[in-house]
Amino acid sequence: MAADYTYAVARIRAKELQLFGKQDLDALLACKDEQQCLRFLADKGWGKEGQEQSAEDLLQAEQEKTWRLMRELVDDVHAFDVFLVQSDFHNLKASVKAITRSVDPSGIFLPNGTVPAQHIYESVGKRVYTDLPYAMQDCARQAMTVLLQTGDGQLCDSIIDKACLQTVRALSLQAKSEVLSLYAELTVAFADIKIAVRCCKTGKTLAFIQNSLAACETLNTQLLARAASKSLEELYAYLRFTDYAAAVEALKQSPAAFEKWCDDLLIHQLQTQKWEPFSIGPLAAYVIARETEIKAVRLILSAKRNGLDLQMIKERLRDMYV
Repeated sequence: MAADYTYAVARIRAKELQLFGKQDLDALLACKDEQQCLRFLADKGWGKEGQEQSAEDLLQAEQEKTWRLMRELVDDVHAFDVFLVQSDFHNLKASVKAITRSVDPSGIFLPNGTVPAQHIYESVGKRVYTDLPYAMQDCARQAMTVLLQTGDGQLCDSIIDKACLQTVRALSLQAKSEVLSLYAELTVAFADIKIAVRCCKTGKTLAFIQNSLAACETLNTQLLARAASKSLEELYAYLRFTDYAAAVEALKQSPAAFEKWCDDLLIHQLQTQKWEPFSIGPLAAYVIARETEIKAVRLILSAKRNGLDLQMIKERLRDMYV
């Protein structure tokens, strides 16, 4: 029997009214410095009430609120594993590098995974890979072996990143949700394009590029890899015949412009969920909208802290869900 999300969607509709729109971001931009920004955000209910917090503590508190809400609204938070596993694979990457370099990784672990970061770290440290989630076992073993034998951090990252993308896609297919499938497809496609561009610029071999890309519906990864192994112009020429033709101009501008283009496309594709009353879709869209909102606030706070040009910040701000 399909889960009934009617009550959860009603709660989300009320929460959507609190999401930042353009006017809120403009008001935040108008603050004279980071401290004034933090006071503005506290007045809006961000962070932990009655506590002075750093910018990062405040942003982390907001992420925690999002996932606390999801745990309240759904019986099984594993419905959102397509989002959560990305923290797991980040924490795996951090664990592998920390163990091989004998450093403490605790400061770079991400919260809100499907398994505690410490469990990943201890399993990798003891080389008991079977204690990890099944989707992580092979890539953890491979990444650890590569880093110990070759010291090649890029290849280590490539192995874990590809496994992460494959897992995101597999989980979205299991979820049987239009929104989660869309999110996974775009996440994998965007990552493949970024990987292809980076490999092209650094002169990676065709074999390396092919092994780095994860399969998806909207890109032919063999053609993408072949184009990337030749030149950026060949890569752009291939993309012009895909759903991502409009990405070419953003890629030519800068990596930051492409990141914004990706986030904006995803947010625009999610707009239909505002009128969906019964499925998990509006909850997933809210999670993505919150991440976009937090990303925008993080950008503004960082810019204020470093005295960056106001116009440059505006150009990099993402479109909002509301």
